[in-house]
Amino acid sequence: MSEREEQKLQFIDVFSGCGGLSLGLSQAGLRGLFAIERNESAFETFEANFLAPNSVYKFQWPPWLPKEAIGIEELMESHEAELAGLEGMIDVLAGGPPCQGFSSAGRRRVNDPRNQLFKSYLKLVDMVKPRAVLIENVRGFTVDFQSASAKDNYSSMLTEALSDEYQVKDALLNLSSFGVPQNRVRYFVLAFRKGLKVGEPFNELSKMLPGFLRALGLQAPVSSWAAISDLEISRCGEQASSESAGFTEINYVGPRTKYQRLMATESGPGDLRLARHSKAVLGRFAELIELCRAEGRLNISISESLRQKFGLKKRALRVLDPDRPSPTITSMPDDLIHYKEPRILTVRENARLQSFPDWFAFKGKYTTGGKRRRHEVPRYTQVANAVPPLAGRAIGTVIAKILQANLSAKSLSGELDAVPELAKIGA
Repeated sequence: MSEREEQKLQFIDVFSGCGGLSLGLSQAGLRGLFAIERNESAFETFEANFLAPNSVYKFQWPPWLPKEAIGIEELMESHEAELAGLEGMIDVLAGGPPCQGFSSAGRRRVNDPRNQLFKSYLKLVDMVKPRAVLIENVRGFTVDFQSASAKDNYSSMLTEALSDEYQVKDALLNLSSFGVPQNRVRYFVLAFRKGLKVGEPFNELSKMLPGFLRALGLQAPVSSWAAISDLEISRCGEQASSESAGFTEINYVGPRTKYQRLMATESGPGDLRLARHSKAVLGRFAELIELCRAEGRLNISISESLRQKFGLKKRALRVLDPDRPSPTITSMPDDLIHYKEPRILTVRENARLQSFPDWFAFKGKYTTGGKRRRHEVPRYTQVANAVPPLAGRAIGTVIAKILQANLSAKSLSGELDAVPELAKIGA
């Protein structure tokens, strides 16, 4: 085995957020070099989990890059020479450009400046020239933008820009098939440098999923109940919050399902702070749970009649179905009501639905509102914006398999070239 094969494959995470994709790739056996994230709160979470002395998966951060929040354009302007020096050394450049301008859950805007960040990502690809490129985004990334002057489709623009140097494959994936307890459809691009033997990576991913899940003791789909039933107040009780004065938190007892045991840590989870609902809200939520059950409207937006009954303007409000994966979680904590208890979910419950293990700690404010939502990234938003680690782990496993197979073939070819007798036998 060559020295290159003995080393872990290296990746850079661009637009890393709190680190969901970084965690999944690390769990797949890849080694993180550095991450690019401009929001300070999200980077604080990333730093706590990947750069601390006791981190489970520690990044090998380069000395020339400060360990702080930084935007991609600022990075390329300030460290052009250092990035150019990485050419040919990076196995995977991963990331998901901010999706708010593409998402059907928000206001799709063709001129949203965040939509242009994927061009910066492509510029970085050209500078570093990784062996593989991994991109994740919302389904809306594949939908045409209609404007007065043009019809723009960012997925087509992306694949066309990569196709000169890379073999580009893309797919829409429902991440519930990866054991993520959430009905979350996302767009993925896997691109490998031309000259590598690749095949069909998404077919390979589909074939390896049953064994991947068996190895983790999981069977997809995983229901909301299987993910968060150990966090029910009726089972655990409440205690004063260890972090926020005036709040209470769930007094965790222990796991009760295979999925919960996979997520569990000996010290127990954090981020269990409960929202302070008024008696009126508690009563409304309790009635909504019962009425949505009766109407068969679990996991889908409440009916117009219920909105009128309770005088609600919010259209995205849903009650969880305990027997199915949750709907796609959003950055709005009051979009989901617990399937049994009259309350919204805690940060940890949302993190469970995203497949974050319980040791993963989130930092910063819990929530935000109004105009601050444009630039603040509190804990609920960090969780919602993340790539579910289980999905990143499965995809990272396939990428690693493809790259290692090519490295092994290259190593063998070099050995044959060095020994004329063997080269003749192999001819």
